[in-house]
Amino acid sequence: MKQKTLEPGILYDGSQIKPMWAFQELGIKGSSIVTWIGPMNIHSDELIDYEDVGLEIKSAEMVHFIIEHFDVQPADMRLCYHRQRILVMIVKDILEEMGIKTLRKGDDLYVARGKLSVSIASCSVSSMKIHFAMNLTCQGTPLDVKTTGLTECTPSLAREDIPEMAEKISKIYVREINDIEQDISKTRVF
Repeated sequence: MKQKTLEPGILYDGSQIKPMWAFQELGIKGSSIVTWIGPMNIHSDELIDYEDVGLEIKSAEMVHFIIEHFDVQPADMRLCYHRQRILVMIVKDILEEMGIKTLRKGDDLYVARGKLSVSIASCSVSSMKIHFAMNLTCQGTPLDVKTTGLTECTPSLAREDIPEMAEKISKIYVREINDIEQDISKTRVF
């Protein structure tokens, strides 16, 4: 898997979950994980979770992860959701190492009842996609949802530390996926 960190400021509007986004926009061919810091405001026509229809999904500043896998053909929605949960559990572990105690409910992370993250998984004919993002602050989040941000959870966490944290999460995710592939290749089957 290829990893890339983008310059801050890119708006996540939901279009990035479409298949081949990393290739079409960034020239990244093959499975990848792309991270950046930027706002989020998902247009209603870009929503892919039927439970979110009619809701505001936005934030002034988040750290975003877009993952695309091409290793299973046709793409498998169940496997994609399993991989999404692996990512969320990796993030939970890293945050706890940093002293941020989180509660995981499915694919969402909470800190002291405040929702920290958003995530979705989806498939096309050729690939599996995951978007996962964490608020850096509560600014710009919907008023009807109690939210929290990474910099509010740990005042010692500087905005400058976020890209390094995102890269660490990305590397661990790639290593986990590669370890699974290695385990598959060495296991006797019956």
